[in-house]
Amino acid sequence: MSSGTDKIVSSIMSEAQEKADVIIQEVNAEVSAIEAQADKTAEVEKAKILENGKKQSDMRYQQIISEAKMNARRAKLSAKEEIIEAAFEKAVSELEQKASSQSADYEDSLIKMIKEAADEIGGDDLIIQLNEADTNQFKGEISSDNTFDVEGIKFKLGEPINAIGGAILKTSNGDIEVNNTIDARLERFKSILRSEVANVLFK
Repeated sequence: MSSGTDKIVSSIMSEAQEKADVIIQEVNAEVSAIEAQADKTAEVEKAKILENGKKQSDMRYQQIISEAKMNARRAKLSAKEEIIEAAFEKAVSELEQKASSQSADYEDSLIKMIKEAADEIGGDDLIIQLNEADTNQFKGEISSDNTFDVEGIKFKLGEPINAIGGAILKTSNGDIEVNNTIDARLERFKSILRSEVANVLFK
């Protein structure tokens, strides 16, 4: 190859190298810009993820606290309920003992409960049902016409009932019935009594 040709080739190669260097520089600059943008985007995304994570963490924390408070309230209410129920059970047990003792106090209370029920029905010639112990007590007072008097009101003794004490009264035709047993009275006044018991126990 002649020296002139060598110069031309050398010049072309030199020019090509320069262009290649420029292109490489441009590509490197573009790659750096892309990497920088990617880093920036990644940081933004990372910040978003961290922020979302913090929000989710805060929400979960609040949820756990809320659940804990709710469970604590439930446990407290359940404990109060157990104490109130225990108080009622104790009261029922004492009433059962008092009724079964046939004490003068219980007999007075029984007469009052019978009278209250009779006044509510009105009239005379009523059927009365008592528990077995009280039925046996009144059997000794039954007259020849199978009746007995309480406070001037005539009663016919019906079949014994399953109750702590007190009485169920009915008209002779069974149209009207008043349940004034201790059991029924407890059930009727339970909501009021529960409130009073709660006030005494938890004031």
